[in-house]
Amino acid sequence: MGSVDFGVFLGLEKPNYGSILDDTLHCEELGYHSVWVSDHVIGMYEAPGDPRFECWTTSTALLANTREIMVGQLVLCNPFRHPPLLAKMSATLDVVSGGRLILGLGTGWHEGEFRAYGYPFEGNAARVRRLDEAAEIIKMMWTEESPSFKGKYYRIEKAWNSPKPTQRPHPPLMIAGGGEQLTLRTVARHADISNFAAWTGKPEDFRARNETLNTHCEKIGRSFKEIRRSWAAYCIIGEDAARSEMNLRSYTANMQARYGATGGNRHPPLAGTPEQVADQVERYVDSGVDLFMVRFMGDDFKKEAELFADEVIPQFK
Repeated sequence: MGSVDFGVFLGLEKPNYGSILDDTLHCEELGYHSVWVSDHVIGMYEAPGDPRFECWTTSTALLANTREIMVGQLVLCNPFRHPPLLAKMSATLDVVSGGRLILGLGTGWHEGEFRAYGYPFEGNAARVRRLDEAAEIIKMMWTEESPSFKGKYYRIEKAWNSPKPTQRPHPPLMIAGGGEQLTLRTVARHADISNFAAWTGKPEDFRARNETLNTHCEKIGRSFKEIRRSWAAYCIIGEDAARSEMNLRSYTANMQARYGATGGNRHPPLAGTPEQVADQVERYVDSGVDLFMVRFMGDDFKKEAELFADEVIPQFK
């Protein structure tokens, strides 16, 4: 078994920043590889006016108040930030944090946010092609002295970016999305980490996407071993069967309240006692996953994070 790392997804729909930082510090103390935050600008669960902390600002604050844990985004909406400026911002943040940034990037998908904030919402193909150009520019500016680039969507001309990032050759760039024709081709071209889908899905689904990505890598002459394979998953974990069942019932009720009758179909891929969860993790590892972003969905985040760290992670080290 190769190296397997475990990160934790943190929700940003919180009434105060203190609780987000507290959860992050707890994950750092437990030895997690990373924490991950999402990029939405309006409330996503109950009402659009619900409090939600902005992703990049929160990433910066978390890196400023921690010492060891990596911080990544699952994922930044590319059209929200001009890629050359994001290259500069991310290089600066990587230096300030001592090399602990993972830059997650995707096309964006929530049309309501685009409309609300005045961004044009292009079709899927256009957003993927825009993402492809953005990724190329960002990596050029991380590694070249003063690159120039002219594409359909973006252009730069002798774009100096100094200081360069601390991580060499650059911070990991994670690209999210599972579209087999365009998105996975962009992942093959530019990504250091892939993320096909989030929260649900079976090992065989992951394996199929993995094989498609490998095919794209072969076509462009890139070793598929250069790209880490990540997966984000809902997790319900309890110290025994009774507790895990109680957590699962609470989770199901919450999903149905949030998404209606179909919420009951959003079964958490990782669910049960630590032994059961470890068995489920192993099936995804066998499918190619080597970086997990776990989203604890029970009622006691700290206890669940401790249980997973103490009884699941050691089985993969």
